[in-house]
Amino acid sequence: MTTLVTGGSGFIGSAIIRRLLDAGHEIRALVRGSSARDNLAGLPVDIVVGDLLDPESLIRAARGCNAVFHAAADYRLWIPKPDEIYAANVSGTVNLMRAAAESGAKRIVYTSSVATLGLNANGVPADEETPVSLDDMIGHYKRSKFLAEAEVRRLAVEQKIPVVIVNPSAPVGPRDIKPTPTGRMIVEAAAGRMPAYVETGLNIVHVDDVAEGHLRAYERGVVGQRYILGGTNMTLHEILGIIAEITGRPAPRIKLPHAVVMPIAYVAETMARIGGFEPVATVDSVRMAKKLMYFSSDKARRDLGYSPRPARQAIADAIGWFEAHGYLA
Repeated sequence: MTTLVTGGSGFIGSAIIRRLLDAGHEIRALVRGSSARDNLAGLPVDIVVGDLLDPESLIRAARGCNAVFHAAADYRLWIPKPDEIYAANVSGTVNLMRAAAESGAKRIVYTSSVATLGLNANGVPADEETPVSLDDMIGHYKRSKFLAEAEVRRLAVEQKIPVVIVNPSAPVGPRDIKPTPTGRMIVEAAAGRMPAYVETGLNIVHVDDVAEGHLRAYERGVVGQRYILGGTNMTLHEILGIIAEITGRPAPRIKLPHAVVMPIAYVAETMARIGGFEPVATVDSVRMAKKLMYFSSDKARRDLGYSPRPARQAIADAIGWFEAHGYLA
């Protein structure tokens, strides 16, 4: 059986591929021509070049595939040209869903995000049914993923596309090449380059557990349903404490108020637009930090048999990989 994985060279995509290979799937990995392929080195996969905005390339990639895992996404919390993230995450997702259905895929697993979900103001972990609207989405990334998931759900109902949705939280672990925003935070703290922090709350999960959750969603998930693939709810202070214990470096002691950091973020974004580089802090990230992004994976545990490992192990594996690959120098 041939299975297509989009975003196969990425952090989550490459973890999914490794888990599917272990389960006996023959893998076709869709990558862009410009994508680095380090995460696919040595893996027995058929690499095909395509683009989410090129429907013909998607039809070619999906041809003959019984299963499709759509993990490709533009994951940037700051972007100088917002239209690009909506094109990739919304239009590209619709293109992929249609190509997979046209090619006769029997099951599609769509990688959404907890970014699309509602949050409880009192810090109680949110679940798949927590009320939410587009107005609750902070920033273009969250808005684009919210709109993309809405399109996927619509296609599942109106066109009977056999898609199951999974919503990973904040994955960490090996092969975070870019790295992701959460991975970058771990790198800076582990390297001793974080003198201060802004308190927030995150749900930390091992990327390999997210991959396992994808496989279980494929095997056991209900079409049209979504499942949170999370791990442990933690404050940033707690996360930094674990990093300090693992590395032996002192954790940052200065906790900055959100009101102090916000003007810095505005200045950083202005300088980034002028200089053409990514800002060290963004307005949207500071706004998001005010919320406790806590989630419950009870539905996935109950219906899929999902069982993530402790967050400490995920963080330790991430630090080990970053150290082995020179990120902490």
